[in-house]
Amino acid sequence: MIPFLLPTLAWLAACSPAWNWREVRLEDAPLTAMLPCKPDQASQTVTLAGATAELQMTGCESGGATLAVSRVRLPSGASAAEALSQWRAVTLAGMKAQNVQEQPFQPVGSLALPQSARVVASGRYRDGRAVNAQAVWFAQVSPQGVWLYHAVIYADAIGAEVADTFFSGLKLRAPT
Repeated sequence: MIPFLLPTLAWLAACSPAWNWREVRLEDAPLTAMLPCKPDQASQTVTLAGATAELQMTGCESGGATLAVSRVRLPSGASAAEALSQWRAVTLAGMKAQNVQEQPFQPVGSLALPQSARVVASGRYRDGRAVNAQAVWFAQVSPQGVWLYHAVIYADAIGAEVADTFFSGLKLRAPT
């Protein structure tokens, strides 16, 4: 009975009200994401690869996890590879990441860059509490320029079903 119960409980947790997945179309960028809750929006000016740009963030909290999708359109002449590498380094340093595991992450329609990656790490929130993270970074060319994307989950524990649903739900749309 126990072998049957564990998969059933995992399935129920993935389908619980805390994980009410919905498609979110990011109107300012050619990307669609799946989020388990109604997202909030924020923006800030950042410098990546020596260029200043407006970073847009969409995210929410659900089931004890924070999920966010960030995107920035690089100014002309900035290096997507350098910017992705810098963004990843800053993110991991900010959480004092340890036990970093990396694998390639190449959504359909994204640029084939070695810096496009999916990362699993443990670290610390700014207040010192322990946190686990799973994150991806990738890029896309559009008629408006090069878009960089970063999606992340922060939580005490991150279930494989949640991470896989979130990251597989990142769909690049044909640029207009």
